[in-house]
Amino acid sequence: MANNTIIKYVGRTTDFRGKTLWEIIGRLKDYGVGRIVVRSVFERYPEPSFMRIVKVETCPDEERRRVRVWVEKTFRGYTHDKLTEIYRTSYKPDYKLIPKHEEEKLINSITNKHHFSDVILPNKIEMPPLMKEFIVKDHERKGLKTLTDFEMPLRYNYSPNRVMRIAKGDEKPTVKFTMGLGKPVSLSLYAGVQLLE
Repeated sequence: MANNTIIKYVGRTTDFRGKTLWEIIGRLKDYGVGRIVVRSVFERYPEPSFMRIVKVETCPDEERRRVRVWVEKTFRGYTHDKLTEIYRTSYKPDYKLIPKHEEEKLINSITNKHHFSDVILPNKIEMPPLMKEFIVKDHERKGLKTLTDFEMPLRYNYSPNRVMRIAKGDEKPTVKFTMGLGKPVSLSLYAGVQLLE
């Protein structure tokens, strides 16, 4: 006789896989100072992302699931120059402890030895084609001089996981952003469309 049980999940789903930071370090000697932890949400990147625990501070009883931890953070193969404080996300069940015998292998997997400060983001980007066309037509209609510089300033939202160094003045950036599509992941979606490099 077949089992026709239907399971219906109710509520919000999550991508978290692991334990809270306190569940991990609360069981370790010296609260895990010197050990390496990873967040499962960062495992989607091909480059290694991990954190070496440097200092731990426990929190009051009313915040049992939280802990304040300072780490040397490596995100997508780049190591932060300064220590990163983890507090607001420490309660999320998303942390995994790396076994001691795997730590050296993880550290050696970093092929890019640069630090975040070595990457310089551009402070300007070319205008989108439609905006450029609109400005040219507007200047022609008003009898103004035609623009030759179609760049606009870039602004970045702050994130501890992003590069914080932005080009100053005419400094040459190490990263380039363009309005083109670049190389699409699925070329079949752009069949019959001329892609500009």
